[in-house]
Amino acid sequence: MNASVSPGKPSRPRTVPTELAALAMGVSPATIRKWASRGKLTRHGTPHRAEYDLEELRALTAESLPSTSAPSPRQ
Repeated sequence: MNASVSPGKPSRPRTVPTELAALAMGVSPATIRKWASRGKLTRHGTPHRAEYDLEELRALTAESLPSTSAPSPRQ
């Protein structure tokens, strides 16, 4: 099987089902569905099986992490 991507075609996102997306994000499946309905995540899949892009989940996680430049506690 050839793993190369054609220059003219966008690569297909690597997706996971709702339950795995929720597990990866540390939230409930209902929260994943809510984020999708509000436009925070893009829903992929079929009408009966929702899936979410792993890269989009990673980006969302990076946005929610606190800054590493927090001041150090005083002694």
